[in-house]
Amino acid sequence: MESTGRPQVTPLEEGTLFVTKRMEATEGVSWPRHRASVESVLVVTEGRCIFKFPDADHGVSAGDSLVIPADVWHKIVADPAFTAVHIMPKEIRFTFSQ
Repeated sequence: MESTGRPQVTPLEEGTLFVTKRMEATEGVSWPRHRASVESVLVVTEGRCIFKFPDADHGVSAGDSLVIPADVWHKIVADPAFTAVHIMPKEIRFTFSQ
């Protein structure tokens, strides 16, 4: 069950080509449905989350990573809670559904 809480995003490092951000959410918290202009990588460091893509759901647990493809709508839901590092190119742009 999804709650109305807010996920936390904290900038970590910025290089010439990439940025990293810590993503954290508690039980049931989700990011709004969105897509990105380029692919990125999420590395889960604690807990578990579910990526909800149009064709399937993918659970990602501590120690796992997931390459998030460009231009694919998805939503991220904490299950039950997670912390991760999101590694993305600096030129990434996000589009959120209405």
